[in-house]
Amino acid sequence: MAKKTKLSEAELVIAYFEALEHPLKEVVQRLRTIVLSTDKEIAEQIKWNSPSFYYSGKMQPFDPKEYKRDIVVFNLHKNDSVLLVFPTGSTINDSSGLLEGKFADTRKIAKFTTIEEVKTKENALKTVIKAWLNQID
Repeated sequence: MAKKTKLSEAELVIAYFEALEHPLKEVVQRLRTIVLSTDKEIAEQIKWNSPSFYYSGKMQPFDPKEYKRDIVVFNLHKNDSVLLVFPTGSTINDSSGLLEGKFADTRKIAKFTTIEEVKTKENALKTVIKAWLNQID
């Protein structure tokens, strides 16, 4: 019997999206494309049971509980919207109003309900991600 090998991060992400059954799958796929196209050092993985994007470049050492490498995570628990959760979103200077929420931690969210809304907010999303990238130590 052949020994099973663990799937790579890329294979896990592909498998996740192939199996995804969500009414707003087109919104999810478009948001994924936007995030990945914003910078060549953005990578993706499955973290917290969801697609997650992180900075893959060099950084100063930090406590993993600070989530300094994590840029944004999908929250697909609702059928009528897609949430992008920025674990350290409150540290981002967002003049667009894209990021919402008053959480006890440093989280902020961006909510999308239609593909048209994604198109309207695409530039704001890229600007927020670039602002996050500009904070890297």
